[in-house]
Amino acid sequence: MSAPDTAAQTTAADSGLTVRVESFVGPLDLLLHLCRTSEMDLSRLSLRTITDQYLAHLESVRFQDLEMAGSFMVMAATLIYLKSKLLLPANPDEPDEMLDEEGELLKRELEERLREYARVKALGAWLAEREAEQTLIYGRTTAELPPPEEIPLEDLSVHLLQRALQRLIEDQRRRVPRQVEPNPLSVLERMSEILDLLRSTWSLLFSSVAGAERVRAEWVVTLLALLELVRLGQARARQAELFGEIVIEQHAVSVHEPAPHPEPGESPNA
Repeated sequence: MSAPDTAAQTTAADSGLTVRVESFVGPLDLLLHLCRTSEMDLSRLSLRTITDQYLAHLESVRFQDLEMAGSFMVMAATLIYLKSKLLLPANPDEPDEMLDEEGELLKRELEERLREYARVKALGAWLAEREAEQTLIYGRTTAELPPPEEIPLEDLSVHLLQRALQRLIEDQRRRVPRQVEPNPLSVLERMSEILDLLRSTWSLLFSSVAGAERVRAEWVVTLLALLELVRLGQARARQAELFGEIVIEQHAVSVHEPAPHPEPGESPNA
């Protein structure tokens, strides 16, 4: 029921303020509201009461939609016509609210339309409640697998299952986050570290300088740095046995005279 809004409005001419009073989507909506306010049975309408209330409400309404205003006026004309038949009954001896055959058919049709509208409006309110409840539920997404009747299980084999499992394992491996290793130390930086350690101690082990994690890049850089220090005469290295621990010691000359430095243009990795 997406009818145009037919809200009753009261306008203050002095201040230009527009106040919204009520809103009904059509004449049946207004009739249903009046019947429920008066606690009136929808199958036995009191024409005098409902007509008076309907006309009193229309007097306070200022319509902005001419088409919708026409539908309200048609309903008002129908109620006035039925009420006129009560004011001038064909037989004065008949009980109150008694209409002729034409008026009775028109009244029954109006009552039936009003009951049907009340039923549809109640169903609409129920659907709105279900929609509000559904918005609070997060359902699990459905799988994109084919239905079981479309899977030829008799054609499956262990090899097919093995290949399918292997593809799943490879997909999982590709999704593993890649580990980014930091930039390794240069030979010059490692040479400086070894010299700093030798200033506070007479000797140290190669493994303590290279690192306990035994990363290949770290060990290669440390070995190149040690060989360069030995070549420059800034440190000594000795090994008691084959594949044994390498001991790094201070050079005796470095205590009495300054150690030589690489000549300009000479690479320490040579």
